[in-house]
Amino acid sequence: MKAIVPIEVIERKILLIRGLKVMLSTDLAQLYDVEPRVLVQAVKRNIERFPEDFMIQLSMEEFTNLKSQFVISSWGGMRRSTPYAFTEQGVAMLSSVLNSNRAVQVNIAIMRAFVKLREMLSMKKELAHKLSQLERKIEKHDDEIKVIFDAIRQLMTPPEPGNKKIGFRVRERSARYGTSSHKNAKQKDVN
Repeated sequence: MKAIVPIEVIERKILLIRGLKVMLSTDLAQLYDVEPRVLVQAVKRNIERFPEDFMIQLSMEEFTNLKSQFVISSWGGMRRSTPYAFTEQGVAMLSSVLNSNRAVQVNIAIMRAFVKLREMLSMKKELAHKLSQLERKIEKHDDEIKVIFDAIRQLMTPPEPGNKKIGFRVRERSARYGTSSHKNAKQKDVN
């Protein structure tokens, strides 16, 4: 069965705001084919279904930053308030408050996009982990190979020329021979 909205279109509308993966109310209204004010009214009538971890309202600074990132703004002209941003759980809750067949079908496509995004992030984390393990192995081997090459270089280096003689020296006290006492002993023998 073909999705009512291609996953690629939905993936481009998933943003990272305040460390959360969210979709803006303006983008969701476009996907659900309703006016943004209709979507916001339905949410406000059922606000108990949208706690802070399901939906946040962008600050003016966040909204301005987002508008500056997009060359063509799909958010129209002047606005009284900043758009809302819905987390995956908030988007899932939207289908229950909009009560239309299209909302259900779009939500299914959005949930699939969020799942695909999670899988891609998981694969990316796993790949990054394996890459860092490989780097550590290579670094360890590099250090070991460097030690081997250093040892080979030491063996290849000729010994330093020096005036050192081969062998060892024995230092003894030299004997003192006295000539006068030796002569006196000979004379005594002769007499």
